[in-house]
Order: sequence, then C-alpha cells, then structure tokens
Amino acid sequence: MKRFLYILPLAGFLLIGVYLAIGLGLDPQKLPSMLEGKPVPAFDLPGLEGRDEKGLKNTDLQGDVSLVNVFGSWCVACRVEHPFLMTIKENGWVPIHAIDWREPDRQAGPAWLRRHGDPYTLAGDDPRSIAAISFGVTGAPETFVVDKKGIVRYKHVGPITKEVWNGTLEPLIAHLREQGG
Repeated sequence: MKRFLYILPLAGFLLIGVYLAIGLGLDPQKLPSMLEGKPVPAFDLPGLEGRDEKGLKNTDLQGDVSLVNVFGSWCVACRVEHPFLMTIKENGWVPIHAIDWREPDRQAGPAWLRRHGDPYTLAGDDPRSIAAISFGVTGAPETFVVDKKGIVRYKHVGPITKEVWNGTLEPLIAHLREQGG
C-alpha cells in the first residue's frame, strides 16, 4: 500500500504532462465548430426592415454551396471584412447570406448596408441571437460554409480576407462543387 502512495504523485505528474503535450499540438487559431459535418440548425429569421421581407431560414441553404456570414453594424471587424464580401458578390463566386446579429435597433443593420453596400443574397434579422446560438456563434464576424445539402462544412472566425479566401474558403468551395456537395 505504501508503494502505491509513492507512485501516485508520479502518475499524476505524467498525466498532466500528457494533457499539456496534446494541448501544445493543437492550432490555437482554430476554434472547432460543433456543427461541422452536421445539418444547419433549424431557424427562420424575418427580413431586415426596409431591405426586403424574404428573411433567412435553414431551408434556404440547400441547392448550392453558400456562405452564411454573421455580422452587426456595431462590429468593427465586420467593417474591415465588408469590402472583401463586396468583391465576392461582384465576382459571383458564391452566394453570401447574412445573419444580422444583435442590432441595437431594427434600422441599424439595413442602414449600415445602405451606407457600405449590400453583398448578401438573403439576410435575416436576429436581435435575440436565436439563430446565432444555434450556430454556436461566439462573436462577429463569423462565416459558415454550407454545402448543397445544407450541411455545415467549415466555420471561419474573424474577417474574411484575401488570404483566407485564397488559402481556405475558395479551395473548399471549389472542392464541394466538384463533389456535388
């Protein structure tokens, strides 16, 4: 019994060492999404006031590979990302749909889009984070790549830049389209 008491601290030290070694091997820039490989959660958001009445719902995300971008007029990083979203729209690379998240008032998001340009095909208003919580959003901007079947294939946290587009999103979208997904 006494031998076991001497071995116990060593076993605890080894266990902590293994745990730390695994943690050091992970990419600190990658936030895993619990939705990757799973269907888009069910949601049905109303349209942005003054933009259109279409809104955005999960069934809209089937039939083509698309991006779902979570933004807000209050979000500084969204302002940084916005010009590249306009480039994506102008080139017709992929439809971008929006979740306008946690606006201080219903006019803020539509006014922001009128001022900076509207890259979105469909846009839904989510003032109470109903869809954002379903997607596991932790902040804005966040963008999800959704395949033709409505399956979430990737989550990007932070602004989409040319480097992110060229290195990650565009190759993934091309791959999904080649595979019919």
